[in-house]
Amino acid sequence: MNLPAPQTIAVIGAGLAGLSCAQALLQASHIVHVFDKSRGPSGRMSTRRAEDEHGAWQCDHGAQYFTARDPAFRAEVARWQRAGVAAVWDARLASFDGSIWTTPHTPLKRFVGTPRMTSPAAWLVQNLGDRALARWQTTIQGLDRTEGGWTITSAEHGPLHQRYDAVMLAVPAPQAVPLLAPVAPAGAAVAASARMRGSWAVMLRYAAPVALPWEGAFINTGPLRWVARDSSKPGRTGAETWLLHATAEWSDAHIEDNAESVTATLLAAFAALGGPTPLAATAHRWRYADTGPALTLGSWWNASLRLGLCGDWLNGGKVEGAWLSGRTLAAQM
Repeated sequence: MNLPAPQTIAVIGAGLAGLSCAQALLQASHIVHVFDKSRGPSGRMSTRRAEDEHGAWQCDHGAQYFTARDPAFRAEVARWQRAGVAAVWDARLASFDGSIWTTPHTPLKRFVGTPRMTSPAAWLVQNLGDRALARWQTTIQGLDRTEGGWTITSAEHGPLHQRYDAVMLAVPAPQAVPLLAPVAPAGAAVAASARMRGSWAVMLRYAAPVALPWEGAFINTGPLRWVARDSSKPGRTGAETWLLHATAEWSDAHIEDNAESVTATLLAAFAALGGPTPLAATAHRWRYADTGPALTLGSWWNASLRLGLCGDWLNGGKVEGAWLSGRTLAAQM
């Protein structure tokens, strides 16, 4: 049997969807070049690491944990566990509706990256193999279809010399729209139909462990949606850190506010829950945190153009949805 020749494919975006897609394409013997505008992989499975006058600290400020329902993703998470880059977070959880605290129950295990949420993505990049190339701090701003294949242009380096047989976009929907509009209006329409929402995150540092009766809390009143003791996650060392996530509604209404006013508002809401004043606080604005509601297409692929889309926003949201979307797109190609 004659097998098809390996193709050279560009994957734009090194979050979990893009890395999952790249991983599957490499397993099918293709050549893959991964591009991302950040300094490294992981997308919204993100961890801030820094040092200030109080010492070194880290805090997951994007995805807080993930679950695994699909058998293929469960098997992948088991691989991460064996590699030491993921573990179960057996946190004490609570839920607050403004007057009553309750304990949420779910049969699903909650996993986190270890020693930080970026670890699974970093491990995937390390294991892509010699048929893969990863380029960081490369912001793709243009796609052009020619007889020889796809060419891509980056803000930092201009047109890249390589011609690609296919291009896979694994970026937030609003970033996909301007890339697709000139070359694939149907794909741009799909991306434009997804409403991605913002989120403010505030990372708190303390000199000693904070004693609250829970390590993660769903807040269903006021500006906060989620509060977590990041230091309670497995593998964490260093300063005591907590994470505050604002609701999507509050974040969208205040997305252009300055970090100081956002921090003050969310700290006041945390104080009302019993949270003490931190030594220091750092805010981060996610313009595209989640999709309300997420699409259920799985992925989008145009066989004649050799152009595709994947991401959690196409597949129900969440970390698992991102990984499955990348695999689905690779299988379609």
